[in-house]
Amino acid sequence: MSISKKNSYVFPITVIGILFFIFGFITWANSQLIPYLKTACQITQTEAYFVGTAFFASYFFMSVPSSFILKSAGFKKGMAIGLFVMSIGALLFVPAAQARSYPLFLTGLFVIGTGLALLQTASNPYVTILGPIESAAQRISIMGICNKLAGFIAVYVLGFLFLENIESIEQSLLTMNEAEKNAALQELANKVIRPYMVIAVAFALLGVIILFLNLPEIKDENEPTEKGREVTGSVFRHRNLLLGGAAIFLYVGAEVISYDAFSTFGESLGFPKKEAAGFAKYTAIAMLAGYFLSILLIPKVIRQRPALVISSVLSILFLLIAVNTQGMTAVVFFALLGLSQSAMWPAIWPLALNGLGRHTKLGSAILVMMIVGGAVLLPAMGYLAEAIRNHKLGFLIMIPCWLFLIFYAVNGYRSRHITHENV
Repeated sequence: MSISKKNSYVFPITVIGILFFIFGFITWANSQLIPYLKTACQITQTEAYFVGTAFFASYFFMSVPSSFILKSAGFKKGMAIGLFVMSIGALLFVPAAQARSYPLFLTGLFVIGTGLALLQTASNPYVTILGPIESAAQRISIMGICNKLAGFIAVYVLGFLFLENIESIEQSLLTMNEAEKNAALQELANKVIRPYMVIAVAFALLGVIILFLNLPEIKDENEPTEKGREVTGSVFRHRNLLLGGAAIFLYVGAEVISYDAFSTFGESLGFPKKEAAGFAKYTAIAMLAGYFLSILLIPKVIRQRPALVISSVLSILFLLIAVNTQGMTAVVFFALLGLSQSAMWPAIWPLALNGLGRHTKLGSAILVMMIVGGAVLLPAMGYLAEAIRNHKLGFLIMIPCWLFLIFYAVNGYRSRHITHENV
């Protein structure tokens, strides 16, 4: 695999880092939108989880088309198009708030996710290919720091803007007549307008800037693999990619639950809604710490596959402690899921793309498509929790996800097409 201007890694990596910051901010914003829209649109907890469904479902529908857009337009124009689409999605929040329409909010989230799917499909191969595959997890961890730093900022800033005095507002609604209630809810819904207008303008400006930057194009469509043998046949012959897609599906589903539903977990422990909604920032901090550890340890001290096994085992342990304790002890161990899960995404990508050669762009699109796990498992957890009438035990749906990741790291990554065993 090669890239033009091979030694000019710093600038393109910096640009991709900025994009990962955007991924993080807009994705972690959902953790604040869920409790906010639950009140503003007067919906149930499970219905509120459709925020994640609308956002992540777009990955399933748009990731493979994104690969064809990138093939025809190139990575740079593809990134700009993704940002412009995200800008349109953010603007949809304005009429959604004015009409206090939950379906229109979900439409805006789907459009934002559509642009993000294109950005993700373009960005992840860049990071994997810019250097040796053995250290790909280290580079992806650097991107993860940008992502989770933005997540922390999103939780703090948007939590302040959207959820300030939310408990007192909910209490006041109980004693209001219908007209007063509608006026109060409209005032609450309007809080989202200005922030998302700013976000829309920022996306559009960055898209214009990207168009004028000198970014190298990945050249992988007709080139041999690293060992010099041509990659032939269908992309679906690569077992490591197919099982890697399943790994991404389950990993993303579990991770989205761990931060988007943290507020629900906190409320189940008896914490006030605004305080519980802010707990997601602890997950972001834990993830930041995990990414720094990954940079220090991978691959110098530990390889990517063993790191994936250790991360999965720790996640199971932390969750079991969290659901069997109370108060801040439970909160701390639930937040530690951020630490344990931080090495998963960086480890899965190079394992899944190993040996794909000319199929790398399509393989990347398939992996990004599997981010739809966040759309499926979050509401599934909500339905499970309601069915068993126990929100804490509903979180146990994450354990089978991590068990599969252990299998993938031990055996599932193997394929006769892979070019690097020592990953």
